[in-house]
Amino acid sequence: MSESTVTNPDAAPSREEAVSAMFAQLVMQHTNMAVIFLGLSPNPQTGEVTRELDHARYFIDQLEMLEIKTKGNLDKHEQALLKQSLTTLRMAFVEAVNHPQPAAAPKSEPPPASPAPAPAAAEKGTPVAEPVNPGEKTAPAQADEARKIFSKKYS
Repeated sequence: MSESTVTNPDAAPSREEAVSAMFAQLVMQHTNMAVIFLGLSPNPQTGEVTRELDHARYFIDQLEMLEIKTKGNLDKHEQALLKQSLTTLRMAFVEAVNHPQPAAAPKSEPPPASPAPAPAAAEKGTPVAEPVNPGEKTAPAQADEARKIFSKKYS
């Protein structure tokens, strides 16, 4: 073995090694933040699992920007780390959009009101439309909204 391939573990890392380590740390920080906001990991400060897809998309977009701006300037390990992180996050994001979390019921929800008496038109055989709460979304509207959240195309 030549001396150039053997490194002294007590020696300070070279500038290139330090920069490579900082790059890997940056990629991992952004990946971890995206994972937290995708609801795949609890927030380390609160211990709660939350899903905020806009925040997750922000961190994924930043990693994509790093990939574009560093193209051709990364060693194979840095490039592999960034590519693997982005692939994993993109798949998790699509999964989160396609399977939204069920809405948590409010803790102090009043009991449902008894149904109102049927209108006179219903007695005559005329169909009556059910009242719709303006703030309540229907299932197709929720699905359309979920599709709109993830509109970025990856090639």
